[in-house]
Amino acid sequence: MTRHRSLSPTARRVLAALIQAGARGRHGYDLCREAQIKSGTLYPLLNRLEAQGYLTADWQDSGVAGRPPRHVYRLTAAGCSLAAAHPTVPVAGDGALEGAPAR
Repeated sequence: MTRHRSLSPTARRVLAALIQAGARGRHGYDLCREAQIKSGTLYPLLNRLEAQGYLTADWQDSGVAGRPPRHVYRLTAAGCSLAAAHPTVPVAGDGALEGAPAR
């Protein structure tokens, strides 16, 4: 798959978190925390990456009664190549969530 635009720092952080997760994958909440982004930024990004063939999203049973299943996101081979070609950009500032008001 050929990309015509460079990846945003946010996308690079998400890809880096998914690379670290390997085959076990990551849940969205975990990705929000590790990449330091809000869910309103994360989920559209995950949907785009999945539509472009860079990751898969599979339902996983929680294993806890009363708790709904969750998506587990994993990189495809193309996603691993994309992540390798676009190294992570460090998070600027004091680690606050992207888009969160400054204190």
